[in-house]
Parts: sequence; structure tokens; C-alpha cells
Amino acid sequence: MSRKEKLDVHGNPVTPGIDDEDPVENYRMPLLEHLVELRSRMIKALAAALVSVSVCLLFSEKIWAFLVAPMNKALYTTGRGTMAMTTALEGFVTMMKVAGVAGLIIASPVIFWQIWKFVAPGLYPSEKKPVLPLVIASSGLFTLGAAFGYFVIFEYAFPYFLEFAAEDVQAVLSIDAYLGMATKLLLAFGLCFQLPVVVYFLARIGLIDARDMISSFKYSVVAMFVIAAMITPPDVISQLLMAGPLLILYGVGIIIAWLVSTKKRDELPVAD
Repeated sequence: MSRKEKLDVHGNPVTPGIDDEDPVENYRMPLLEHLVELRSRMIKALAAALVSVSVCLLFSEKIWAFLVAPMNKALYTTGRGTMAMTTALEGFVTMMKVAGVAGLIIASPVIFWQIWKFVAPGLYPSEKKPVLPLVIASSGLFTLGAAFGYFVIFEYAFPYFLEFAAEDVQAVLSIDAYLGMATKLLLAFGLCFQLPVVVYFLARIGLIDARDMISSFKYSVVAMFVIAAMITPPDVISQLLMAGPLLILYGVGIIIAWLVSTKKRDELPVAD
């Protein structure tokens, strides 16, 4: 961003002085320059996404083989069906979607970096400090949640789904439908594992503290089992597999709230 001329909130030049000590004021610029900066960041992010998607398109079959492996294993072990194309273009469209999803995931660090470079000059150092740890924690938790869904839930759920039908029923599974289902489930697992990050933000702005989370624990347990029932097969074991990690993350959230909460509580008067 340009620092040639410092402007006040009305867009008028200001004289050197105390404003020189304000890092946010030092980077203030007219609206047009902000739009030019935004366009530059968007072009770079889009270029990174296009390059990443193009590369992933070359490896789309291998990416698809990895993604569909749990279902293929379930189909083989149960002997209940096969994967299939239901339209002539379904194979091509599915591979394009696979490349698009994988490419966006790989390009996401560059995309988020461009967003950060546009937003960061408007933040004070104290506001920037927790951003990097939070981004790393959020990315790690999302990856952990998606991996849990892929290696644990998929391993158990898919055979259950296939064996739930009548004995004489064979599954003919659309590859496009499977891709949509798997993507949504992995996204749901990744988002559920963001619980500690959500707790951090709520605690930092003073909405909750550790006492609130402990007092509402029994209600939270019910909510977790409801969420687990919504995104897993309708049986007790898979719900426990999903609710278990959420309970652990809730415990981590209690510790986080105890450490960072800014909520103020009125102290009870001491009796004479």
C-alpha cells in the first residue's frame, strides 16, 4: 500500500505529528487505491487457484482413487454393488469437480495470504498477534476432523449403509453423488472440529467463560449427540465415534475459556 500521503477519516491530508506513531493511520489511503489494491490481491489469488486446479487435473484420477477407496473397500467386503456412471458426461464432470476441490484446498494458503495482506494494514499490532496461531490451529483442527471422518467414520459407516438394504438389493452408486456426499461429510467433520477456535473468539469478546461452559455441559452433550446423529449413520456406535472427539474438544474449550476469557462477573458482596 502507498504511504506517500497520510489522510484523515474525511480523506484530507494531515500534518506529521502524533499520527506518525499510529500504524493504522500511516496506511490510510483513498477508496480508489483500496479498490486497486483489492483487485491486485484478487488477481493473485485467482491465478494461484487456476494453476493449482490445472495441476490437480493432471492427477485427478489418483485423487479420486484415494477419495473413493473407503467406498470401494466397503463394496468389495460386502459384495453389495459397484460404482457407476449414470450419464455420459458424469465421468468428465466428476474429474473436473475433483480437480476443482483439490486445487482450491492446495491453493488456500495463497488465497488466505492475499486476504491477509489486504486486511493486515488496517489492524493494530495487538490485533495481528493472535492471527497466525489461530490460523495454524484452525487449519490443523480442520485437517484432523476431515482425517477422522475419512479414516474412522467412513471405515465403519459405508459397510453399514450397504448392508442396511434387503439381501437381494445391489447398489449401483453414482460417482458424482458419492463425490458430493463425501465432500459434504468431510467438510462437516472439519467444521465440527473448529469448536476450540469458536470458544476462543467467544471467550475473548467476553460472551462466555469457563464457568459458563461447565454449567452448560449437560446441554452441550445433548447438542453434540444431535449433531453426531445428523452427520453419521443412525446407529449408536457411529454417533459415539463422532460425539467422543467433540466431548474432548469441549474439554479443551473449557481450558481455553479459562485462560483467555475477558468476561466480567459481578462479585457477590461479602456478608458482615
